[in-house]
Amino acid sequence: MSRIGQRVVIGAGWVVAAVLAVLVGVVGIRLVGADLTTRAGDAVSEAQVERDLAGLGPSPVVSASPTASASPSAAASSRSERSFPTRGGTVVANCEKIISMAPAQGFAVHEQRGREGEFRNVRDNHVRVKIQLVCSGGVPAVVARGDDD
Repeated sequence: MSRIGQRVVIGAGWVVAAVLAVLVGVVGIRLVGADLTTRAGDAVSEAQVERDLAGLGPSPVVSASPTASASPSAAASSRSERSFPTRGGTVVANCEKIISMAPAQGFAVHEQRGREGEFRNVRDNHVRVKIQLVCSGGVPAVVARGDDD
């Protein structure tokens, strides 16, 4: 085979390889479910939104009324959650209990039980911020005491 013949075969091989690579890429993209021109955040028609919502089914009904055993004012006060920043972190509570404690940088939640909790410094476990929940007139508050307070 001559040099010209070899070059033609090599060139044809490169063209075939390039075409196969493009075809494999296009088939892969279509299998994923998008084409080359789809962008995230494109507008959706109102009809498409209605079809999608119809496929979800009915939404559950949530009753906002208090239970029969609780008085309306007690039910409202027990649900009012408040956030309290402290040196050890942020506390979220209602009049019934501490709901969550998010430690500040350098602290960790050591204990959380009902109406009490404690943050501890991660470098020195002796630096503590003790949290106690109090409720006055249906409004929650926390008392935070540190080792140096």
